[in-house]
Amino acid sequence: MEIITGSVFEKIKKSILGSKSDLVVFTSLDDDLNRRVMEKLKIDILLISHVGRKDFSKQRNSGLNHVLANIAKKNNIKIGINLDEIIEMSSFELSEVISRIRQNIVLCSKSKVAMKFVFSKSFNERNVYSLKSLGLVLGMPTWMIKGL
Repeated sequence: MEIITGSVFEKIKKSILGSKSDLVVFTSLDDDLNRRVMEKLKIDILLISHVGRKDFSKQRNSGLNHVLANIAKKNNIKIGINLDEIIEMSSFELSEVISRIRQNIVLCSKSKVAMKFVFSKSFNERNVYSLKSLGLVLGMPTWMIKGL
């Protein structure tokens, strides 16, 4: 697994095309760049960062909308949940991040887009049943849990 991040599309394109990894994960804080990469490049997982976002007045700014979910479904891209963010947070920030994750789960389940937990190599010893139970608690449907 190779996690690619950046803010310039041309550098990201070179990194993704030059990647020798079997699983390409892309992350960025720019939602427009996320859409452009999803439409034009071959990635496996879009890892959405939920930290540092300011919510809108009527809904959470979760980094995903129905347009991005439909693009992910069309291009067979999974949406990643950053487990490292969840583990290393204070309780106030954690409540906001979990609500954003739950909003993304609702969007992905409507569009039939798979989701996956992504974590660093230091947490590689996670139990599969623990991840599945966390997914169920967050509101993932059972068809999505089977793919974890």
